[in-house]
Amino acid sequence: MTHTKTQILTVIDQYASRFKEISSYIGANPELGNEEYLASARLKEELAYHGFSVEAPVLGLDTAFIGTYAASKPGPTIALLCEYDALPEIGHACGHHLICMMSLGAAVGLKSILDEVGGTLKVFGTPAEETRGAKVPMAEAGLFDDCDVALMAHPYYAYEKSGSSLAIDAVQFEFHGKSSHAAASPHEGINALDAVIQTFNGINAFRQQVKSTVRIHGVINSGGQAANIIPDYASAQFYVRASTRKELDILTQRVIQIAEGSALQTGCRLVTSNYETSYDEMVTNESLSAAFSANLLELGISQEEIVSGNDHGSMDIGNVSLRCPAIHPYIRVVDEVHTLHSIEFRDLALQERALDGMILGAKAIAATAYDVLTQPGLLQTIQTEFKQASR
Repeated sequence: MTHTKTQILTVIDQYASRFKEISSYIGANPELGNEEYLASARLKEELAYHGFSVEAPVLGLDTAFIGTYAASKPGPTIALLCEYDALPEIGHACGHHLICMMSLGAAVGLKSILDEVGGTLKVFGTPAEETRGAKVPMAEAGLFDDCDVALMAHPYYAYEKSGSSLAIDAVQFEFHGKSSHAAASPHEGINALDAVIQTFNGINAFRQQVKSTVRIHGVINSGGQAANIIPDYASAQFYVRASTRKELDILTQRVIQIAEGSALQTGCRLVTSNYETSYDEMVTNESLSAAFSANLLELGISQEEIVSGNDHGSMDIGNVSLRCPAIHPYIRVVDEVHTLHSIEFRDLALQERALDGMILGAKAIAATAYDVLTQPGLLQTIQTEFKQASR
């Protein structure tokens, strides 16, 4: 490990207690997507404290921000991604209070050597990853187009390489019928709930003709008020997922056609909308991923502990990965096997063991970014792979 890289790690250790305190504060004060006012404020304050210029809000999103530090010497631009939204009812059961401080901690460590090596650091505060991920409009607005790489790491119960994710559409079907007394005058009603049930039956049949990688799952979020009243309104929400956006667009259209058929069968009027933001697929840059794994080894993690990447559902970093080379690896922060989005993981992710894992994650991110900043050959390999994957 080079002297300069060691300096980065030393600086992260120097501020470790401060980073842990901020993470613990965010973890103890969970906020839903686009409502992360406490978390956003603390993160912006910390960036300003360390000499970053902070732009906020971003794209009209109150809790989004971009912290920037540019060296006087030219060099690559590194994007470090922060997430800090929590889940309804169960709080930070996905560990986003750790994610934001991995990236911010990495940024602070890197800033200490940036004037020497050259380059630009951009710390993106990206609200609402769980629902209306801010990385999507940020990517659409071209905010990552001038970034050479984008980095973040996710807490987990294992060290896992950056893998793939599924593109996703969140589709809501609202059926409008006509109410009537279900016993006295059923012939005068148009049953909106029947249309919802028909839609579920049609989708269940459609599943026989899709790839094993496709996921279609939904709930009835409104189904009527009383058994003796024919429902004049009913609605259902579905997630439709596929390996690529191109494949998903076709599947989502088929699902919409099924709902349209149900409306026609029952005589209902259908209103279709997206109730959450659509995400594209994650395309891991394997060259950048290999550099991250190599730095984990340098930090004392054994080769046997680093497992292959898996598909963990859908993530808005997918949209970023189609704009610039990106990775989304997983860092072990708990020593028991508990799934994300569980109360057990939430509770363990607030403990000192998890905070120590967070500091290790910050070091791995920073060390990988340092390699990109100082090894032109590595950056060229990363960019070549990205261009080939984009064809």
